[in-house]
Amino acid sequence: MINKFVDSVAQALADTPDGATVLIGGFGTAGIPDELIEGLLAQGAKDLTLVNNNAGNGDQGLAALLKAGRVRKVLCSFPRQTDSHVFDGLYRSGQVELELVPQGNLAERIRAAGAGIGGFFSPTGYGTDLAKNADGSMKETREINGRMYVYETPIHGDLALIRAERGDRWGNLTFRKSARNFGPVMAMAARKTVASVFEKAELGGIDPETVITPGIFVHAVVHIPRVATQAGGLKA
Repeated sequence: MINKFVDSVAQALADTPDGATVLIGGFGTAGIPDELIEGLLAQGAKDLTLVNNNAGNGDQGLAALLKAGRVRKVLCSFPRQTDSHVFDGLYRSGQVELELVPQGNLAERIRAAGAGIGGFFSPTGYGTDLAKNADGSMKETREINGRMYVYETPIHGDLALIRAERGDRWGNLTFRKSARNFGPVMAMAARKTVASVFEKAELGGIDPETVITPGIFVHAVVHIPRVATQAGGLKA
């Protein structure tokens, strides 16, 4: 019997190796899998490459991983915010690498990995430093129908951490509004996907037409009940 629910975050993340590339869902604070990030911090893997929309907020979540010295490199679209002081300090002191990726390119590079596409040409970044590789060399460019494009490569993950709304024991997932963001494409692009869900659905309890991420892309599901915030709202 297929049952992808596991008893704890620690069990789901126990085999995460040092040097892993970890795709972490979320857009700002929407859809961030906080409990899974805390579990990765407790698990102890180091020398990580993190792929996320930003580079952490305050001192929690991604910022806590950075602060603990567990991250070697960050790929993101928005590394600097008013409260991204942890990343900012580490980057300025040369303790963490950054690959800045325009948001559309970031989503498409992840999607390309999941779709088995070897790469794609994008006009975004042409003529700027974003058209350079990490070693300073220029990426391949090509003129298509009179417009210049830059060749972008897929972003594969060893592990994806995503937050969903509901899940069943086969790993089928649904998401809540903007908390969906990068989750579905990251699940497709990783060798292993761990999802946290607020609601545990019975098998057949999710209408197949509403499944966003099919269970074939999910390896472990952790049920983390929704809790009320101090303000009286719901943790989303």
